[in-house]
Amino acid sequence: MTAETAAVTMAGTTPASAEPAARPETPFHDLDHYVAMPRLSGLALSPDGARLVTTVATLNGKGTEYGTALWEIDPAGHAPARRITRSAKGEAGAAFAANGDLYFTSARPDPDKPDEEPVNALWLLPRAGGEARVVLGRAGGVDRVITAQKADATFVQASVLPGSADEADDEARRKGRKEAKVAAILHSSYPVRFWDSDLGPAEPRLFAVERSTAAPEPGKPATVDAAPALELRSLTADVGPALRFGEAHASPDGRTIYASVAKPLAKGDLRSELIAIDVASGTRRTLLSEDRMDYTAGPVSPDGRTVAVVVEPHTTPTSAYRSELHLLDVETGQLRRLAPEWDRMPHPAAWLPDGSALLVTADEAGRSPVFRLDPASGEATAVTHDDAAYTDVLVAPEGATAYALRSSYLFPPEAVRIDLATGETTRLGNPVERPEIPGRLEEVTATAEDGTPLRAWLALPAESPDGGKHPLLLWIHGGPISSWNAWTWRWNPWLLAAQGYAVLLPDPALSTGYGQHFIDRGWGRWGAEPYTDLMAVTDAALRRGDLDPERTAAMGGSFGGYMANWVAGHTDRFRAIVTHASLWALDAFGPTTDMALYWAKEMDEAMMQANSPHHSVGEIRTPMLVIHGDKDYRVPIGEGLRLWWELLSASQLAADDEGRTPHRFLYFPDENHWILQPQHAKVWYGVVSAFLAEHVLGESRELPKELGL
Repeated sequence: MTAETAAVTMAGTTPASAEPAARPETPFHDLDHYVAMPRLSGLALSPDGARLVTTVATLNGKGTEYGTALWEIDPAGHAPARRITRSAKGEAGAAFAANGDLYFTSARPDPDKPDEEPVNALWLLPRAGGEARVVLGRAGGVDRVITAQKADATFVQASVLPGSADEADDEARRKGRKEAKVAAILHSSYPVRFWDSDLGPAEPRLFAVERSTAAPEPGKPATVDAAPALELRSLTADVGPALRFGEAHASPDGRTIYASVAKPLAKGDLRSELIAIDVASGTRRTLLSEDRMDYTAGPVSPDGRTVAVVVEPHTTPTSAYRSELHLLDVETGQLRRLAPEWDRMPHPAAWLPDGSALLVTADEAGRSPVFRLDPASGEATAVTHDDAAYTDVLVAPEGATAYALRSSYLFPPEAVRIDLATGETTRLGNPVERPEIPGRLEEVTATAEDGTPLRAWLALPAESPDGGKHPLLLWIHGGPISSWNAWTWRWNPWLLAAQGYAVLLPDPALSTGYGQHFIDRGWGRWGAEPYTDLMAVTDAALRRGDLDPERTAAMGGSFGGYMANWVAGHTDRFRAIVTHASLWALDAFGPTTDMALYWAKEMDEAMMQANSPHHSVGEIRTPMLVIHGDKDYRVPIGEGLRLWWELLSASQLAADDEGRTPHRFLYFPDENHWILQPQHAKVWYGVVSAFLAEHVLGESRELPKELGL
């Protein structure tokens, strides 16, 4: 793209010198409006079922960061949602205590200690109303709140420096590192990084939150609401970094915590074990531990006798990823698989109050419904039946109603009430209204080369072009153990549909929601069935009369970026390829990713060589836009740098007088695997839009002015 071609305004934006644009047709026609859309996440339900709380993220005035606040939603669906917290630092992690008080975490300043530097502290909003107040602050902050359903028991997960003797010592050590401006970390185990975070030196611990037994200072008057200070009692003082990746759930009576802990093994490997922590004594016992097996704690039954456990055998190059749901009898130690004949991968959500069933979610053919699993019979029954994906499922105390967040490609996450007898869902009074979608959603079906049925979502513009056909964008999901089944802010097809494109969202081999065989057929064969499935679905879509087979492009991120690279080296059918955070040379990627221990169990050397896209760089004849963040630890920046160099040095495309090819590299020095900052998301979409317009539509679009070009 030369300087002369970068002069036309992108759809929905205006040059700086022009008059302000009128209100866009939909938020998807203007990136400023799109990134400003509020976003819901998480749900918490009070023990009496009368209060439902969610978290809403909104864009700050500068457009550079999202702030969060807690909102209350009427579970009955009568009253409008109301905001219950407000601060510049935001609030998150809502959890109700058994008495109805609401805990949350926030780094906003403590009004009682205005001279202290704010940290992420534990706050409490009384059930009877009034101002929220800090109930526990510590130098290392508070990461997470856990409460018991039926007892006055509260726990937090918080980090400590491993050499600390107590809370005072931990504070002194942190102060010393800060004053000395030391950021160095000395590791003795693996891993040292995770996704986008540098691990250490602090390590997570679980604490019981208790009232101080220290005698109050005598002689000082107090108000009637004066209460003993809260203090922490460590339940996991000597676990090292074992709690970094696990789950923890409290029994309803608050007497036991069930947690997953990572056990280090030889050669940098790990396995996840299940432990039980006796809250009164702090003693721990291992419940489940087996070689080449991971156990993840799930919700505890109402009587406290059964724990839902996700069991995942370690993979090998010839044994694909599996995820099974089991029930553990904590008294006998008996572990049995729940619904063994049901060929899906359930995520346990919540028990019914009488323990008669466990509600789970599971991917299912481009959806993710709520299912009821019967512990006695193992029968799995779908509760919801719409084209949506459900998360954050909670059950009301009367047992006939559930609440959840629901989304699809037609609407972002929203809070709903579910009638568990009929499956009927009711949208509640949410803090945010549904946005108008600039198009319609359809399904495409196809048949793979081996006869396997295939399907995809197809996002289409609202209207067909007069006398023409829509250009087609093939979007390839990441994972690869994943599915296109829920709303996504980072890869949102409606931004491109608003510009006239049709966006195809297929689930090729390795996708979830189609049974174990669908994953097995692509395991260790990334360049085989996943690729041919994508081409088969694309061919099926292009047989429609409203899509243009001469104007197509392919895009993907992470594993989807890998597939985009593979597509680029194995076909020239597309006019443009966009590859984000992508794997390029599999042999180099393996030892440098943050969790090399997983990759070592995914492919052997022969598989890596057979499936590595870099071997086909000389065959690439399609313009490519390479995108990578420097802080990406899952797919390190070296993959993007090597791809860029080899792409240019082996380019089969003609260069201009200054030696520039049609390829482009969009680099984010301070982003990671995901482009999270809103101003950078606008740049991402702006550059992608301009690149596609040039090569697919034959048009020029102005690049984001923030690039300074």
